[in-house]
Amino acid sequence: MTTQKQSNFKAVFFIIIVLIILNVIGNQFFHRFDLTQDKRYTLSQTSRNIIKEIKEPLIIDVFLKGQFPGEFKKLQTETQQILEEFRAYNQDITFQFVNPIENDEERDTIMQSFIERGLTPVNVTVDDKGKQTQEVVFPWAIATYKGRSVKVPLLKNLMGASTAEKVVSSVQHLEYAFANAFHTIAQPKQKKIAVIKGNGELRDLQMADFIKQVRENYFIGTFTLDSVAKKPNESLAYLKKYDLAIIAKPTEKFSDEEKLVLDQFVMNGGKTLWLVDQVNIEMDSLYNDSGATLAFPFDLNLNDMFFKYGFRVNPVLVKDVMATPIALATGEKGSATQYTQYPWFYAPLIYPASKNPIVSNVDALKFEFTNAIDTLKNGIKKTVLLQSSPYSKWVGTPTEVNLSMVNERPEQNEFKNTGNIPVAVLLEGPFHSVYQNRVLPFAEKTFQNLGKVNKMIVVSDGDIIKNQLDKNFQPLELGYDKWTNKLYGNKEFMMNCVNYLLDDNGLINIRSKEVTLPLLDKEKVYSTYTTSQLITVGLPILILGIFGFLFTFLRKRKYGK
Repeated sequence: MTTQKQSNFKAVFFIIIVLIILNVIGNQFFHRFDLTQDKRYTLSQTSRNIIKEIKEPLIIDVFLKGQFPGEFKKLQTETQQILEEFRAYNQDITFQFVNPIENDEERDTIMQSFIERGLTPVNVTVDDKGKQTQEVVFPWAIATYKGRSVKVPLLKNLMGASTAEKVVSSVQHLEYAFANAFHTIAQPKQKKIAVIKGNGELRDLQMADFIKQVRENYFIGTFTLDSVAKKPNESLAYLKKYDLAIIAKPTEKFSDEEKLVLDQFVMNGGKTLWLVDQVNIEMDSLYNDSGATLAFPFDLNLNDMFFKYGFRVNPVLVKDVMATPIALATGEKGSATQYTQYPWFYAPLIYPASKNPIVSNVDALKFEFTNAIDTLKNGIKKTVLLQSSPYSKWVGTPTEVNLSMVNERPEQNEFKNTGNIPVAVLLEGPFHSVYQNRVLPFAEKTFQNLGKVNKMIVVSDGDIIKNQLDKNFQPLELGYDKWTNKLYGNKEFMMNCVNYLLDDNGLINIRSKEVTLPLLDKEKVYSTYTTSQLITVGLPILILGIFGFLFTFLRKRKYGK
């Protein structure tokens, strides 16, 4: 017995020593194991670099608590998991789940205050074996750091998708949503954006929602090219201080001096976002007695510059069967007027198909009188970000556009081998100056024939950045159509373009992360409801009963003698 006790003591002592050594090693080397197949809980190096800069308490309030459908419980669980992963790498990050409408007496007041802050609730219909109930969910979080707060959207809007499909898409977006929020509130603004003016571009009020969103991360200001006529060298030197230039729907010709300023901005590493139309037509021009107008091409004097950079915007209109609707008045005039939605083939509904992080997991976008883009061979890498559907074609201009086109019913054979027309292209590489081996419009000592490795994005529709106005002429959210009450993905796409062009730490690349969540087939569950209950509930009880019976029987048999 003494020998046995000594042996047991040695074994226990050995185990204690091993545990102590493992704890010491564990404190020195930190690592978390993600056993999921898609590595959904593994933070990217970019996310870890961002939270390393957080040196003070960062508090996150998540408004996903309460009674809501199973799909949102899944979103709640995944949100908690990703936040725990962030906290594991930085203990200054804390979070809590809050039910904002738990108190029935203050429910309406709190809901109104949330809506005023832009935290829009979601009304969800839960269908359980024919029984429907309505639930209100706030799929938002608020991150606060050093007295500054930023809202974090947890649920992505996807037109035509079920709640379960929206949750799957949202889970893929969680790491980027929180990492971007942390970067926004923890890092001071550094990059500067110039909104180019002077050639009939969109007014600030028409881009107000975009500008408001951009200001959270970047400095943004107006740069007017009118000064180029008198002080071209000074204007170029001043523009070089900016990191990105946005040219939003110009309608007047650019002079050669203005083109040289923009060209040398690109040659010196300045990023550009071109939102240009080559056809002159607006929806407002159709709302007249005849309901018709003429669409005709106009020259911005940019064709040679675009050709040199490796693309061409053609003065044609894209006509797409996959179209967004417009609302037209029907019936009697006056109080009895009704509005009916019709497909408008000159307003393509663009579903992103590219895997590029700019458009990955982005909802469908609304275009309006967009043009076709051709890419040219010149050594620059070109990525088609957005293109029309297979059932689309281009229509040459000048041409008459009439509202009566809503009654058209196009035949499928009209679009044979004519679709998939590029409408947004990313260009990356060292660009050659359009004034290479040419006489310069003005003398410039710092002129460069070949630029640095650079990036630019061209979109053949200036209206993609344009927000609508309400009846009080206040800007609505970018992408929201007040006539059809639909929200498109224009805002997210535009912000992704800016982030990609100015992103030095690879944050935008997190958007490419793919997460696979198996969806429950409700119809199959309902059809095999009894069988499923027997397997999930009855079978474990049966197995437990058999085990208990055998255990009791064998125990009596062994010790009953």
